[in-house]
Amino acid sequence: MWWIAPAIAGLLIAAFVAVIVGRALAFNPKAVSAPVPEKVDFDKQIAVENFCELIQFKTVSYFDKVKEDRTEFDKLTERIKTMFPLVHAKCELTRHGDKGLLYKLKGEKRGPCTVLMAHYDVVPAEEDAWEKPAFGGVVEDGIIWGRGTLDTKCTFFGILQAAETLLSKEYQPRHDLYFSFAGDEEVTGDSTPSIVQYFKKNNVEIGLVVDEGGAVVENVFPGVKKSCALIGTAEKGIMDLHFEMKSKGGHASTPPAHTIVGELAKAVTAVEKIPPKARLTPATKEMFDTLGRHSNFGIKLLLANLWCFKPLFGLAARMIGGEMNALMRTTYAFTAMKGSDAANVLPPKAEVVANIRIISGETYDGVINRVKNIIKNDAIRLYPTEELNPSPTSTTSGEGYATLTETIRECWQGVIVSPYLMIASSDAKHYSLISDKVYRFSPMALSKEERAMIHGHNERIPVDKLHGVVKFYMRLILKR
Repeated sequence: MWWIAPAIAGLLIAAFVAVIVGRALAFNPKAVSAPVPEKVDFDKQIAVENFCELIQFKTVSYFDKVKEDRTEFDKLTERIKTMFPLVHAKCELTRHGDKGLLYKLKGEKRGPCTVLMAHYDVVPAEEDAWEKPAFGGVVEDGIIWGRGTLDTKCTFFGILQAAETLLSKEYQPRHDLYFSFAGDEEVTGDSTPSIVQYFKKNNVEIGLVVDEGGAVVENVFPGVKKSCALIGTAEKGIMDLHFEMKSKGGHASTPPAHTIVGELAKAVTAVEKIPPKARLTPATKEMFDTLGRHSNFGIKLLLANLWCFKPLFGLAARMIGGEMNALMRTTYAFTAMKGSDAANVLPPKAEVVANIRIISGETYDGVINRVKNIIKNDAIRLYPTEELNPSPTSTTSGEGYATLTETIRECWQGVIVSPYLMIASSDAKHYSLISDKVYRFSPMALSKEERAMIHGHNERIPVDKLHGVVKFYMRLILKR
């Protein structure tokens, strides 16, 4: 009877293989509609001219407000009054926070409203490093150059141009339509939080919020060759965690056994050596389920059987690094350090800073406690700045999400639409505190090179992509 145990083991292995292979074979794309694009049109030449003019306003945000030129912001907000006269005639405009603009277009009847978001401030530009003037609004060979062309004066303009065009045709939404704009998003200002407080105070029911975020991209998921439209249904939290130590200082010729710089280096090494555990958040799980069905059989084998292979996937993400790893765990990036100003002087104080992106399911308090347990050094003072917990995850069911995905499929025929976890930060996180229908999607097809231009040198957008932004918002607004 010696053969019974091996036979049972063989049957169990065969059954296991049959289950995982069977699940992979059944892991096929879900059926989706192929909507016919709504025909929309506008004056494309005037649109380009107006957009280029908006690029010329140097609405640059700084954490140090002394560096800001407030007149540039004021000139832009005054210019859009004449650039989009129907918007300003038919919408109620209220101002919130430092630079928040909220336009309300009244709907035909009561019901959940739609909020379209963008920000009109931009990050600084090292103009000497640009091939074209960073604030020139230059158009050359069908390309518009300038800071903000991608992030996010393009969507700020696209929303207003879409609304202006539709209002010229006597459009009125079924339910209230809001345009929520911030002039301080790049410095985590109070504009959008103030607008959200207005919504909360007035008990405004929200059916859909769309802000910057994912885009139409290619080659972002293993084995998927088709273009993918990624909609951020949640975003990671963020915290700058400071590691600070103090000493009596002194001359470097008579150092102690361990300087505070050495102790901080030891702490940094310890933190980097022990990565956080992998987590499969709801947003990432939905992305894997959606995009995995379009991948090759090897990837399907893993993703159709995460109940079994999740630890393996977490290990692979850690080894691959980059975006895949960021989707699976909290990340720590040590980005700054400060010590003595002279090489022969022991610093009386030294500090290193980690920029931490916190995954859904964790909190900044939990991260701090984890770091304390790893470094085991009470002499190191840990203190956070700009601490924000991860946003809640929005629903991918219901009319709002369905309307957004249908509009995307209209504009980009054959694209795969998928939720995802946004690893960057946006103003949408504030709306997530009052609604579970908040989505992060920038209506553009962006190459890897174009994505790298955001906050970088030579930011630019092709004219036809700007036209596409306007068409997207026109089609979306017409559905509301």
